[in-house]
Amino acid sequence: MLSREGLAYFRTMSETGDFMGTLDIHRATLETCGEASGTVVVIDVLRAFTTAGFAFDAGAEAITLVSEVREAYALREAHPDWLITGEVGGLPVQGFDFSNSPGGFVGEDLRGRRLVQRTSSGTQGVVRSTGAANRVAASLCCARATAVYLDRLQPDRVTMVITGSHPEGLGDEDQACADYLEGLIRERPVDLEGIRKRVRSAQAAQRFLDPEQRAFSLEDLEYALDVDRFGFAMVVRKEGAYDVMRAVDVCGGPRKVHG
Repeated sequence: MLSREGLAYFRTMSETGDFMGTLDIHRATLETCGEASGTVVVIDVLRAFTTAGFAFDAGAEAITLVSEVREAYALREAHPDWLITGEVGGLPVQGFDFSNSPGGFVGEDLRGRRLVQRTSSGTQGVVRSTGAANRVAASLCCARATAVYLDRLQPDRVTMVITGSHPEGLGDEDQACADYLEGLIRERPVDLEGIRKRVRSAQAAQRFLDPEQRAFSLEDLEYALDVDRFGFAMVVRKEGAYDVMRAVDVCGGPRKVHG
């Protein structure tokens, strides 16, 4: 959760009317995010950027985001102490150290460790957003911290990438997160319970409610619904040839490792 200092900062910005009420906000999909300029917020609630949030909370130093499994293996070959997390088609990948599960990082001590993440939606949205001047990854667990970070950045334009959006209608969990973020930015009342209900009823969430699908635990869904659990934004910058994500604290205190 945001600390008292972080919440106080957010309230101050809202009360002064200086929290980007007139900001130009757009939305994009995996197919169109390459055209986005300015600041891009890549959203993946189920589960890539919920998982990343829990990895940072466990102490991870940085997460390199890739689009292909072979890239993840190559990076670990070059850096044997790096750990790989992610999935293909939502399922664990043989040889990866962690699956795409936030619960898998609870109780881990990753202080000082570097990770590589490959997922089918979230990391794809980041690496495809090649025209962005600034990139931030987001989920519900760090949404308010993301809004605070955006205010500090003071962008003229923000594009929210709905990574779960597909022609067959998937992605309402990410649309709900985008609506929450936009509500914070626009200083509009947000029905948090309504946001949670939308995520629970999203097509992607149904796998987590099916006990037969063991790769999709109900626990992970509950972690994804833990709104504003963390007080850091997940900022992506180019480091050499790769997109590297780091947690940027916005709540005025050190990040803690939770057991």
